Amino acid sequence: MRLLSLVFLAGAILSPEAAAFSMKIIDSHLHVWADKSEAESDFPYDQPPPESLQNVATPEALLEQMSKAEVDGALIVQPINHKYDHSYVTNAMKKYPNKFKGMMLHDPSLSPEMAVQRLEELVLSGYVGVRFNPYLWSEGDLMSTDDGAGLAVYKRCADLSCPVGVMCFKGLELHYDDILALINKSPDTQLVLDHLGFCALNDKGDKAFKQLLTLSKYPNVSVKVSALFRNTGPDDSFPYDRIKTQRFEPLLKSFGPGRLMVGSDFPYVLETKGGYDGAINTIKSWLSEDDAEDVLFGTAERLFGKWNA
Repeated sequence: MRLLSLVFLAGAILSPEAAAFSMKIIDSHLHVWADKSEAESDFPYDQPPPESLQNVATPEALLEQMSKAEVDGALIVQPINHKYDHSYVTNAMKKYPNKFKGMMLHDPSLSPEMAVQRLEELVLSGYVGVRFNPYLWSEGDLMSTDDGAGLAVYKRCADLSCPVGVMCFKGLELHYDDILALINKSPDTQLVLDHLGFCALNDKGDKAFKQLLTLSKYPNVSVKVSALFRNTGPDDSFPYDRIKTQRFEPLLKSFGPGRLMVGSDFPYVLETKGGYDGAINTIKSWLSEDDAEDVLFGTAERLFGKWNA
């Protein structure tokens, strides 16, 4: 009887449901930046981070959080704190090449020629993606302007197999037409929307979310299931039950798991209930075994290449 009990227990431990939670995990969205001492010496800020997070976003601090959450690798998105100086992220990638890949920040002030040159330089340095922050463009200018640096870089990214991530911080609806123009002008470029498209749980966010779902018809569009705390309404909080039912599940149905990927938005997530580990494990808990293989690592590795973690 005791032997049968042990066999049953072993079977439960090794069941597909349990195995799903021991899969490789790639965090597709986070940031690192210099702590105070590093900023005063080798890596100055363009603008300082929040004081409460200033000294908790080094690569080593991140690796400690990743270890606790059993996260194997991460895509570091160039932080606004260092703006267009990519030396800190580059240093982190070189120091921990099996753990980190990088996504550069596009500089809209450059000429199209210089912007493409900068893209190519950073790709050769190991960067695997480009972030478009539409709020860095001059007022009234668009990412998709025909003779602009943004579209030149976006098109070149198709040749380089380099996805472009778009941060619609003030709401997807403000940039929906611009995003459609990018998609139509370069359908071979992979476009990734950060943080569930910034579709908060309110009337405005619900309308934007309907727009987000329409983008599922374009096979080159993917979505990061990241920064859940940035999408809550007044009635939702950790562990984000309404985000699950009103955002994640419709996205999973429309886009499929092969175009969704988990992300944390470290270090900002550290100031939320559940912290880093809670954010990762919440998303894991929403996934079946089949879906987990894509959302936890497969989509990220298809877009950005494999991690050797």
